[in-house]
Amino acid sequence: MRRTIVAVLACAAAVYAMAAVDLVLRARSAYLEGMKYLEWEKDPPKKKAFFDSALGRKEATLKGELVKGSLNQAEYDERLELARFERDQRVAESSLKYAYVWFQTAVELFSPPESRWVALSRAKMAETKELWKRELQAKHIPYKDYMLE
Repeated sequence: MRRTIVAVLACAAAVYAMAAVDLVLRARSAYLEGMKYLEWEKDPPKKKAFFDSALGRKEATLKGELVKGSLNQAEYDERLELARFERDQRVAESSLKYAYVWFQTAVELFSPPESRWVALSRAKMAETKELWKRELQAKHIPYKDYMLE
């Protein structure tokens, strides 16, 4: 009986530890994504290069499908145009908005535990929200604070 209780407690502790580690790692990933978008805000050509590279991979895939005969020329042209449109939209979107959302994700979805990444995200979230508000004001885009949550 005692061994069973110890085994159950050990399993419960292991599950709790695995869940905590998973949450910490997810918070770290969300924080790093937020930092990537903040970096792109400071260096827009880096953001464009990233999405141009993704477009290049998509173009290569579509070209391969065209050569194999999986796509006809009209379908190829249509999908390529769509891929280019998506790239243009992603490049044009606010990097600050995405940075804020990634930091918010770390804080709201991956805590507790209050890991280092959650604390860093919480600090960056407040800073990024103010930068995002200034960006919206500079573009004369009306907003209310609740819209940014």
